[in-house]
Amino acid sequence: MHPLVLASTSPFRRALLGKLGLPFSCRSPLTDETPLPGEKAPDLVARLAATKAQAACRVGETALIIGSDQVALLGEQILGKPLNHANATAQLRLCCGRAVTFYTGLCLLNSQNGRRQVVVDRFKVHFRHLNDDQIERYLRREQPYQCAGSFKSEGLGICLFERLEGDDPNTLVGLPLIRLVELLDNEGVTLP
Repeated sequence: MHPLVLASTSPFRRALLGKLGLPFSCRSPLTDETPLPGEKAPDLVARLAATKAQAACRVGETALIIGSDQVALLGEQILGKPLNHANATAQLRLCCGRAVTFYTGLCLLNSQNGRRQVVVDRFKVHFRHLNDDQIERYLRREQPYQCAGSFKSEGLGICLFERLEGDDPNTLVGLPLIRLVELLDNEGVTLP
């Protein structure tokens, strides 16, 4: 098997990929994540996932490189990482009683032959109606300031939801493992 490289420094993606039990290394892909004019969310994450995989590729290397990118969409508005308490409070207030759609782009690049497989997975989160005290308690406890949508679904964030829609809950955390297993299988990596 070719060495496996995760083009990400995200501890969440690293933990998810670790579930597969395959050895891998991580690299920081230096990419501009600015959306192109008029670019739709699914197109943006597909492009960025492929760009990140390519950015982590080294000349002359033989590896399978995984790139991934995610955006949260409320209506037509992209919700980025809040970065601080005030922004997270505003995001969660905005999401109350509404649905947020997450698009996660995934690219598997075979650096030996240049083959690039790109898919986009969709996952929808329906938020409960929350009051300011609930939002404040949640944010003080988990501090999800580096998470798009201002929550960690793998933690207490699950309490914020009315229901979830999607094929793979890992997609919500940032790496659609079900789709990744399919892409790896296409490259001859059979799991389990």
